[in-house]
Amino acid sequence: MLHIDIHSFSYKKGGIPKDNTGNGGGFTFDCRGILNPGRVEEYKSQTGNDIGVQEFLETQTEMPKFLELVENLVSINIDNYLARGFENLQINFGCTGGQHRSVYSAIKIAEFIREKYPEGIEINLHHDEQHHLNISNK
Repeated sequence: MLHIDIHSFSYKKGGIPKDNTGNGGGFTFDCRGILNPGRVEEYKSQTGNDIGVQEFLETQTEMPKFLELVENLVSINIDNYLARGFENLQINFGCTGGQHRSVYSAIKIAEFIREKYPEGIEINLHHDEQHHLNISNK
């Protein structure tokens, strides 16, 4: 079983999440190059889990292209890790406040992995700044 920990985090508040598995980390993707919906008044109090923010990121930014590249990159490792019997992988998404872009990216990559790899993977999704959104899905 491959355990994948996916984090959204804030570069300003907590920094890159520590890997507690002893493997020394995995992937860390910087979402700050994507236009920030938090600068739009109607989205300031929302998160990347809210429909309005998601639609903004999908239609007004380079986020779809960014995530397509992330999907391709992490798939290489997941395929390899499954074939070799590795047990842990960590994937982190950071943005300024850990509220919009990183939350959205973490949710979407978790959905992608669940769909592409329906067997042999356990995903734990951690929103380091948005704890109310945390879920585990085996």
